[in-house]
Amino acid sequence: MYSDYAEAARYFDAALARDPSNPFLLENALTAHVGLGEIDRAVPIARRLESGGHVSQIANLVLVAEQMKRGAWDEMLADMEAGRSAAPLVDALLRAWARFGQGRMAEAVEAFDAAAAQSGLRAFGLYHKALALAAAGDFEGADLILSGEAEGPLRATRRGVIAHAQVLSQLEREADAIELIDMAFGGDADPGVGRLRAHLVSGEPLPFDVVRDATEGAAEVFYTVAGALNGDAMDSYTLVYSRLAEYLAPANTDARLLSANLLESQERYELAIAAYASVARDDPAFYAAEVGRAEAMRKAGDIDDAIGVLQALAAEFPDIAIVHVTLGDTFRSQERYEEARQAYDAAIALFDEPARGQWIVYYVRGITHERMDIWDKAEADFLQALELEPDQPQVLNYLGYSWVEMKTNLDEALDMIERAVAARPDDGYITDSLGWVLYRLGRYDEAVPHMERAAELMPVDPIVNDHLGDVYWAVGRRNEARFQWHRALSFDPEEDEANRIRRKLEIGLDKVLKEEGAPPLHPGNDG
Repeated sequence: MYSDYAEAARYFDAALARDPSNPFLLENALTAHVGLGEIDRAVPIARRLESGGHVSQIANLVLVAEQMKRGAWDEMLADMEAGRSAAPLVDALLRAWARFGQGRMAEAVEAFDAAAAQSGLRAFGLYHKALALAAAGDFEGADLILSGEAEGPLRATRRGVIAHAQVLSQLEREADAIELIDMAFGGDADPGVGRLRAHLVSGEPLPFDVVRDATEGAAEVFYTVAGALNGDAMDSYTLVYSRLAEYLAPANTDARLLSANLLESQERYELAIAAYASVARDDPAFYAAEVGRAEAMRKAGDIDDAIGVLQALAAEFPDIAIVHVTLGDTFRSQERYEEARQAYDAAIALFDEPARGQWIVYYVRGITHERMDIWDKAEADFLQALELEPDQPQVLNYLGYSWVEMKTNLDEALDMIERAVAARPDDGYITDSLGWVLYRLGRYDEAVPHMERAAELMPVDPIVNDHLGDVYWAVGRRNEARFQWHRALSFDPEEDEANRIRRKLEIGLDKVLKEEGAPPLHPGNDG
């Protein structure tokens, strides 16, 4: 699957000019144009694939979406009846929305119920049935489903909560809608949700606009499936669904942001930047799009432009913590620690009361303080992060490892790192930390298997291989120690570390420790 969509589209379009019926070229040109969001250009290619007798799921998806875009419900249903299948996950739901588009509400409800009865489709079918009922004005019926009273609870997604709040508003149950929003989002409501809540507080009724017609219902099907596939299927495949959702409902900003995120994951940064930039300034999700755009710029190497975007955003949205956090992360990635700290300070100043999700901000500010050699503040930040999220393995490891390096609180550090390893047994850095704290405690034999495991997990990391060499030396396995130090040198360590490794190879670890004024190796309690 080609993820360089623009280049692929140019290449396969040119190739098709010479060989217009080649199914390989047609399929790849189709995929490229869909990846670019050029559905209108993809449609004739999909038709050529189908007319040539070639089975293509993407072609079927495109052709069904094009029919629903035109409102050609009879045509679409007839083609599906004749054998065209978009995909098992979507066929039943699209048929139901087509019945809705025909004005056959009773048949549409039956079709949604039939979809919900299929294995793995219960939640999808019920959610879309509720949207259809609300779009038809049956807000009581929609509320019964969305509240869980009719068929049991549904998983609360952002769009699902917004849809339910709009339904409750139409039923003049503003207080219930506000309670729903507060339960779902707490203090982490984004500006879009915050604006919706403010309307409810003012008593202004909310229109139901999550899905207004069958075409937008079909778009919601594609978006729902894209959300379900995201992280489990290939990004290029998931992108097909999010792009079709955009095509059918251009106002669906969530689909646009998902497409941008998928492009970013595929390292198609220019396309991701363009997708983020397509979100209008007056859209409630504009700030989120700008944060994404800046992150894509940073990954593309446009650091100054990314910082400029985030600084402008922080000035425009000073009350949104994630904007300041992202600016801080960008400064920290460039080792501009004072500017990073100021950004994190601005984010933390916005916290009204402690919440679990805030741990990450204290953690990254703690890293920043540690890099600035302000250990008392770094330690306080790490401890605050653990107070909010006591078993967070990254924080446990970072603080525990720092204490090990400082030769302080070693027993507590060991406990922290053991808890971190239990939570993430396949994390090489954390496993290395456990081996290293045992080494620092003089429990060399116990350190060996953990350091060997870390080297298995991270075989080309210079620090891990250097540590394994030290542990081998401490238990008398001198040749293996020298071998690991040579390996560490081959993986391009920092210059000061490289010089220290060369010195160990020259005179041995014991003499290096003596030169450094460090305590000599001595076994602790290995029992």
